[in-house]
Formats: sequence, structure tokens, C-alpha cells
Amino acid sequence: MTILPGFTRKVTLMQWLLIIVGAIVALIILVVVIGLLLPKAHRVSRTIRLQQNPQMVFETIRDWKSYPAWRQGVSVQEWTGPNGATGWVEKMNRMEIPLQILESSSNKLVTKIADPKLPFGGTWTYEVQPDGTGSAVTITEDGEVYNPIFRFVSKFIMGHKSTLNGYLRALGKKFGQDVMLQ
Repeated sequence: MTILPGFTRKVTLMQWLLIIVGAIVALIILVVVIGLLLPKAHRVSRTIRLQQNPQMVFETIRDWKSYPAWRQGVSVQEWTGPNGATGWVEKMNRMEIPLQILESSSNKLVTKIADPKLPFGGTWTYEVQPDGTGSAVTITEDGEVYNPIFRFVSKFIMGHKSTLNGYLRALGKKFGQDVMLQ
């Protein structure tokens, strides 16, 4: 079809719908392809400084039963897994995440997501060290995101550090501090 200069063609409603649907499909394909190219595993770490005794801070972190008192929107329940594994289930935003305790010492707690059906997994390592008259709290997430769409969302929209940031801000507020994330 030859279009003459000055001739304009009307685009019908059906053609606009096809263009919109095509763009949405192309966007979804792009997100999946980028997600497939991203690595499944990631490591992120955040540190805050608190003006509290390290032992008090670590006891607060280790006392998961008290989380609902200072972490908004979180509820918890005790969890016992296979072979006597222990931990807790965190419920937030309609999601339940069972966390198994892998290690607990005087200043270090290591937990692991214990549900292989979730679209993500990994460990969180909490460490509390003396820092002048207070404490340095470091959380390291060694995470994996299995679903390529969720991997894209986790990397580019939510950010791998978003859950760590929320946890550490809530911990700081528990002790009456606005924290600086490093």
C-alpha cells in the first residue's frame, strides 16, 4: 500500500489494542530474558551502629519471639523441621517464611530459609561486635532467587538490600535510634 504525502491513516481501536498487547508481551519477554541472564546467587551486607550494649542487641536479635513488638507487620510462630531442626516462621505480607537456625553463639546467629518451594532461598548471618561504647550490627544475606521474573524484580525493583534495610531500621527504632545504613 502506497501512502501519499499528506495522507493520514486512522488507527482503529483494535489496532491500538494489538499494539498495547504486543508491547506488554515484549516487555514480559524482556524481563524474563534479563532475569535468566542474572546470576541466581547474590551476597549483600549491611552494617549499622547502635548506642547499645552488644549483648543486649544480640539478645534482641536472637529473641525472634519478640519480633512482632518491634517489626511492623511481622508475626512469628515456632517451627520444628525434619531431624529436629528448630527455628521460626515469619509471616508478613501474606507470605510465610520458615527460618531454620543453623548456628547461634554469643555474637553470631545464622539462619536459613527452610522452604525449598519458595521462589528464593539462602542464609542470613547476624553479627554483633563492640563498637566504642555501643555496637556494630552486620547482617549478610547469601541469597538465591530461582524464578527469573522474581530475580529481575529483586535486583532492579525491590533491590537485594531492601529486606536488610527494613530489618535494621526497625532494630534501630527499637532502641530509639534512626540508623545510618552502610
